[in-house]
Amino acid sequence: MGGLFSALGSFWSSLVHIFDPLCGPVGIFTWFGQSTLLACGDTGWGDEIALGLQVTVSVAIVTLPIGLAIGFLVALGQQSEEKPLRLAAGIYTTIFRGLPELLTLFIIYYGMQMLIQSLLTFVGYDGPPVEINAFLAGVIALSVVFSAYCSEVLLSAFRAIPKGQYEAGDALGLHHGRTLRLIILPQLVRIALPGLTNLWMVLLKDTSYVSIISLADILRQTSVAVRVTKEPFFFYGLACCLYLVLAVLSSFLLVYVERWAKRSEIRR
Repeated sequence: MGGLFSALGSFWSSLVHIFDPLCGPVGIFTWFGQSTLLACGDTGWGDEIALGLQVTVSVAIVTLPIGLAIGFLVALGQQSEEKPLRLAAGIYTTIFRGLPELLTLFIIYYGMQMLIQSLLTFVGYDGPPVEINAFLAGVIALSVVFSAYCSEVLLSAFRAIPKGQYEAGDALGLHHGRTLRLIILPQLVRIALPGLTNLWMVLLKDTSYVSIISLADILRQTSVAVRVTKEPFFFYGLACCLYLVLAVLSSFLLVYVERWAKRSEIRR
């Protein structure tokens, strides 16, 4: 089994290297960064910056579905007929929209370690200290913040859908789950998409917070390069360019997603 995981890891590393836009076979730094500070390999910082780009994109992509799922559940709770559910959902959104993202990250990263260590000590564990993976802590922290804002966008979208849509599902003999899936969700996505698009752009920027807990994202890697090379304008300017490229690429992709979501309207 260990050999299988090792082989899969090697395959994934090779695949990532092939499609690496910075230091891959056809990467920008590979072709245009040789004999500069951005050279790939031991002579430059190209590999480190490429790794930072991969970490930033990975954190954002992993956070997105988790945050959407939690936000959807919280939005359902906010419009529930059960008062305790509405209260719990309201408290959740108030806390994580009110706290600074950096403070939430610290609470998750350090607080979870202390909590788990306390629980293990309580049950008699006497081993080495527990350490939370920085990537996992970053994803959890960004997910709860993203989900708090996402729930408000989805709640507004839910309220924009006429109640007659639910009644139509009942008239067709659909139970609540099928009504939600077949009638409500397609309209919900179309209405909420502009707000969710904006939240995705915010999420891309918020990934920079994970550099504080030593996760090797774009900002962390460029900061290390600045300390070593004493070239702050060059490397921080490069970080700006990378974030802007991610934003532009996201904008193009989201335009196609929005067209797909509104395809039924175009036909009318």
